[in-house]
Amino acid sequence: MKVFFINPPFKSEYGKFSRENRSPALTRSGTLYYPLWLIYAAAVAQKDGFTVEFLDAPATPLNEKKSLEMIRKHGEGTELFVIETSTPSLFSDIKFLEEVKKMYPKAFFVMVGTHPSALPEETLGFSEAIDAIARREYDYIVRDIARAIRDNKNVYDVKGITYRLNCEIKSNPDMEYIEDIDEIPFASKFIKEYLNYKDYFFAASSYPEIQIFTGRGCMAHCNFCVYPQTLHGHKYRLRSPENVVEEFEYIAKTFPDVKEIVIEDDTFTAKKQRVLDICKLLIDKGLNKRLSWLCNARVNLDLETMQMMKKAGCRLIIPGIESGNEQILKNIKKGSNLKLIREYMKNAKKAGLLVHACYMVGNEGETKETMEQTLKLALELNADTAQFYPLLPFPGTEAYFWAKNNGYITGKYDEYCKEDGTINCVLNLPGLSSEEMVTFCDNARKKYYLRPSYILHRIWLGLRNPEDLKRSLKAFIRIKQFLFK
Repeated sequence: MKVFFINPPFKSEYGKFSRENRSPALTRSGTLYYPLWLIYAAAVAQKDGFTVEFLDAPATPLNEKKSLEMIRKHGEGTELFVIETSTPSLFSDIKFLEEVKKMYPKAFFVMVGTHPSALPEETLGFSEAIDAIARREYDYIVRDIARAIRDNKNVYDVKGITYRLNCEIKSNPDMEYIEDIDEIPFASKFIKEYLNYKDYFFAASSYPEIQIFTGRGCMAHCNFCVYPQTLHGHKYRLRSPENVVEEFEYIAKTFPDVKEIVIEDDTFTAKKQRVLDICKLLIDKGLNKRLSWLCNARVNLDLETMQMMKKAGCRLIIPGIESGNEQILKNIKKGSNLKLIREYMKNAKKAGLLVHACYMVGNEGETKETMEQTLKLALELNADTAQFYPLLPFPGTEAYFWAKNNGYITGKYDEYCKEDGTINCVLNLPGLSSEEMVTFCDNARKKYYLRPSYILHRIWLGLRNPEDLKRSLKAFIRIKQFLFK
């Protein structure tokens, strides 16, 4: 039996839409994430004995016509289609699903992703072509649907789905979260077989890169973060150090020109001893000399761990600093403070780690004054790279309910991105309009990246490391139209 996994095209005339980015969009830097959650689900289905087809339309990119041609060419015999969606691409993705359904009217169609997981009944109600929504972590849900279809059992007995039966929408109990993460096949093995890794780009990483997850769930409770609140929960479930390092070995042997591994865990460094164990294995096996890597790392990371990570090949860490205002950090349940942030940056420089800092405006308590505090902090910390974005309150998050209940959301789902596919702002706060927040972020990028001292710093880094220079130039070419707009 064949299962077809699809990451659909979206406004393909604009380029590579990064649907699995935490803020799905056509990114200004050209970053395109691997569709990792779809990849893991497909790998699980393949491991269970199913024939798998996989289309990542934004990677090439393919427009709707060419995507449908690919599906027609490879879809014969498919009984289950799994189609990923996101908030800004929801209506476009449903329209695409309807076109595929016309081609394969007898197949079963499942939608997955953060948005349908958060709003399954509403999403299902948008189109009768959608047979079911797989909520939350969907690897085993899709596998069990495929098993039911193959074995002529009742699909509607599968846990974790919302479905339509006799014109009535129903929801089964949640599927349990996967506890043994080592049982999930390597994303890199699936990427090797089905995708072209050179189609993907991460602006903060050396190119080419492979992205992986080493754990699921996040113990933090940041009110805006979409994955823990809609897909994976707050219980941090981990791959063993041996399993993680085995995938590093596989990538080193199988992808000879891959330079870096991007660890996409919400916070890779949450368990100190596990990080130290992984680092020791990487050093013992000499993988620190072959591959560099980067990860998301909260600002409670200590100097000792940073130094060990550096020895093990870590090149860069990514903290969500978010705001330069203490009260806003409390409002969004960030679990950090300015003292901790400053100490983190100081330690990162001591350890020799680069930092990509993430800043956000539009949270509860935001004013023009607090935005300026955030920019002032960003310039003071002087991270190697930085991003500035308005809050995008995605359905299913506490930030969404806060904004919706107060009447601050002014845009519809398809307005979360602009017509050109780039991130939009759908918030209007008391005394602070969406236009003012967008303008602030645009100006903050210019002030940050066009400083003479910063430009000299990048050149100096590039002279020391030609790979960093190539990466910086590639990212700059992508972002320059927005900097000089």
